[in-house]
Amino acid sequence: MEIETDCRESGCDCVEITAVTGDPLPLGVKAADGKVNFAVSVPAGSSACLILYRKGETKPWKVFPMKRASGRVWSVALEGLDTSCYEYNYQIGDQIVVDPYAKALEGKSVWGKPCDVQQHEVRGSLSQKAFDWEGDAPLEIPYHQVVAYSLHVRGFTKHFSSGVKGKGTFQGVIEKLPYLVDLGVNQIQCMPVYEFEECKRYTNYWGYGEAFCFAPKSAYAASKDPVTECKEMVKACHRAGIEVVFEMPFTDKMPKQMMEECLRYYVMEYHVDGFILNPLVAPMEGILADPILGTSKIMTHQTGFQTVMRRFLKGDEGMVGDVIYWLRHSSEGEGIFNNIAGHTGFTMYDMVSYDGKHNEANGEQNQDGPDYNYSWNCGAEGPTKKKTVLELRKKQLYNAWFLLLTAQGTPCILAGDEFANTQKGNNNVYCQDNSTAWLDWRKLEKEAELHAFVKALIRIRKQYPVFAPAKEMQGLDKTRCGVPDVSYHGESAWRTPSEVYSRQLGVYYSGDDGDGEKKAACFVAYNMHWLEHEFALPALGKNQKWYRIASTREGVLEKPIKLENQKMVPVEDRTVMLLAGM
Repeated sequence: MEIETDCRESGCDCVEITAVTGDPLPLGVKAADGKVNFAVSVPAGSSACLILYRKGETKPWKVFPMKRASGRVWSVALEGLDTSCYEYNYQIGDQIVVDPYAKALEGKSVWGKPCDVQQHEVRGSLSQKAFDWEGDAPLEIPYHQVVAYSLHVRGFTKHFSSGVKGKGTFQGVIEKLPYLVDLGVNQIQCMPVYEFEECKRYTNYWGYGEAFCFAPKSAYAASKDPVTECKEMVKACHRAGIEVVFEMPFTDKMPKQMMEECLRYYVMEYHVDGFILNPLVAPMEGILADPILGTSKIMTHQTGFQTVMRRFLKGDEGMVGDVIYWLRHSSEGEGIFNNIAGHTGFTMYDMVSYDGKHNEANGEQNQDGPDYNYSWNCGAEGPTKKKTVLELRKKQLYNAWFLLLTAQGTPCILAGDEFANTQKGNNNVYCQDNSTAWLDWRKLEKEAELHAFVKALIRIRKQYPVFAPAKEMQGLDKTRCGVPDVSYHGESAWRTPSEVYSRQLGVYYSGDDGDGEKKAACFVAYNMHWLEHEFALPALGKNQKWYRIASTREGVLEKPIKLENQKMVPVEDRTVMLLAGM
């Protein structure tokens, strides 16, 4: 490729650009000491050139030969280059290659528009704007205090009903921050926000697969400046007291060292609070030992909590032992979080509305998506006008929220579940860039009662520290007062209903966890059986009584109601009841 043009023709004020010997590291682009260094890994037997473009143009402006610097790394450095005026690619052999270390891409700002790299329609950006963080830093909220909210940046606000100006963008998330603060969450978990390729045989809506992981997605920027807008989102979230966690599902084709570099980059340059990784791909040992990432939340997906709680919710036998484990299991040690619903699988509403998946619209003959959802349609498949079915679904939704928000691990809410978002039975919306996957905010008004209940239950979780202890409870009498920090009960006090047919469990949190501060005692009665059961109540301390503060039928009460019988409480079928000692 022979192209020679004086740089003054580009309209820039830079002096003539001179190529000099480059350095092999760091890979990518680095500007320092009046030079801009370019370094790229090249397959054995190939050579490389640097292609410069005038900003916004697809016609190459000038080509600079690169030299083998060390190992398989080829490099060149340019003096006199005004990075604000140019974009770049590499030519390796006869192929045009976008720099895998590019910090931003040009040509990808329109979602769903196919781009041909070989026609220079995608290029790496050289522009590096200064950003004023105004003293911002990652929040480092303790694990046990986190209430997380999982969202897809595009789908969160793309629907016309979202009411934001920047629909489907980082700006749209910023505009929804008052809503998130009001809900009570303090962490958002974002599905991939880097430059993935959405234009595939089936639209890659979720963003998994090979990608340019250092570059935030230009189609997610209302301003067409993804770097600045993504940083503005993080800074605005921090100002609102909300952490930002990025899901980074690297592929096994990406070098392990590059994965670590990428995470460090997002911590240092974007102030990201943590990451969700695939432990089968990411070098977890190195990441966990990395000093830059030392205070970041490094998390992975797990389905243990979800599977157990869904099965308990619908009344499966033999679940009590596993329910006990997940109700008290801490999240921090393993870097996990609890969810009843996630992006893979049914939403919470669909979990109580469908027995089977309905993925026909995906074009794979309903063969895609998980077959086992541990769901129950409550008597009718999908939409129905049957009053008894709708009432039962409402009870089951409320029960699901109790299970999620009274468990002691870190809870994570799937966006829209708080107002009964539905995907119409599709449990794998990876290719549904439409109203099936986008949140329909009109449901917020229709489901105002459910939304208010979720808000109140989050408030209860924060009000009663026994639901979010700093350390996992052990069922031990740490204060030597004769009462353990947590204990399990049934129709008889101090006896766990562990028979295989048992579908009910009472959990007593004494408030004495050995940290020197007595907390309010709580008792949660979970009755997932289709029959009413009585629960024996442990005796409280002197001058204390049991009060009902929430239940499936009543929601969260405005004023606690003292129980008439302080020794035994009946709990109707498929109901959770929450008591507090006062």
